[in-house]
Amino acid sequence: MAGSAPLPVSNAPFAAIVVAAGKGLRVGGDTPKQFREWRGRALIAHSVQTLFEAGADPLVVVISEGAEEFAQAALRGLDGFTLITGGAARQDSVRAGLEALEKARPERVFIHDAARPDLPPQVIGDLISALSAHAGAIPTLPVVDSLAVASDQETMAGMAQRETLRRVQTPQAFRYSDILAAHRAWTGDTNAGDDAQVLRASGGSVALVQGDERLKKITFAEDFMEHTVQPAFRIGQGYDVHRLVSGEELWLCGVKLDHDKGLAGHSDADVALHAITDAVLGAIGDGDIGTHFPPSDPAWAGARSGQFLEHAAKLTHEAGYAIGNIDLTIICEAPKIGPHRPAMRAEVARLTGLSENAVSIKATTTEKLGFTGRGEGIAAQAIVAVQRSS
Repeated sequence: MAGSAPLPVSNAPFAAIVVAAGKGLRVGGDTPKQFREWRGRALIAHSVQTLFEAGADPLVVVISEGAEEFAQAALRGLDGFTLITGGAARQDSVRAGLEALEKARPERVFIHDAARPDLPPQVIGDLISALSAHAGAIPTLPVVDSLAVASDQETMAGMAQRETLRRVQTPQAFRYSDILAAHRAWTGDTNAGDDAQVLRASGGSVALVQGDERLKKITFAEDFMEHTVQPAFRIGQGYDVHRLVSGEELWLCGVKLDHDKGLAGHSDADVALHAITDAVLGAIGDGDIGTHFPPSDPAWAGARSGQFLEHAAKLTHEAGYAIGNIDLTIICEAPKIGPHRPAMRAEVARLTGLSENAVSIKATTTEKLGFTGRGEGIAAQAIVAVQRSS
């Protein structure tokens, strides 16, 4: 099709097929859901860009007949993909995508649904690794609810063992020659549930790797509403306190300070980073530091608080926002913060990906009043602004 790239022989980690040939009408409207806006850009563009960034080459996008204009508009700004027309059913569309890759002769191929826009890099890496020992690999999640088998009369006819069941996601990864041969050999009277079933029917081994809730399929109108009605800017505030005790290290903003006392807590008790982390999480409405890193979990005993802030910054990006600036105030009588301010600004900027001029760190006392005035602890409060990134 016009504007499409050729399909060269691939030495890349994998080729990719993004299946976008469905009608996608359950979300309402006349535009197929894969071409509608989600988090500031077309749904399909998110996974296509992620696959490109992970090294997919070639990348084929399979669309329905007559949808080329929708697809070109949705993928504007992305180069290197090839558009092809699919078939009446998903399996036909995948087969068309596989056949289109034949001259490129990739070693591995990912097959992904365009309706799953949020594709974690960890899943991509796990799938590639699994193909060293298996012909196919799929991301799955456990089933957590009890299951019942329904009768024709919609009454309970039995129970299913959830321990042996998994929720299947995409992308699904395969050795290209094996999945192409499996599709060509498929003789089932009905369409297969997914490409892993096609491979398994031909005798191929399919590994299960850990999936991710982020791979949720966008299906209904409310799935779009959750992410499209976003303000351009949001503000969060955080406040934290830790006791000063003898025998502990003193960490503030990821910098270790020499002092006769340190802060007590489950992690390294970096009260400043804790306040900033809570402010970031507050700005995107995603709980607080205890939600993501419970103090009851021994995994976080003595942990460096920098990883908490990095996690919050990552969640901000996934929510469609970017951190704009950070304004932190540390409240204590001692130690003096001024000499350490440059190192603190640099570390907070590194953890969040900001320039140092977007990080403000101030210090004040309470004129000997209260627990900070008596030197019993240190408090910190932070305000963070985030802005929509797309």
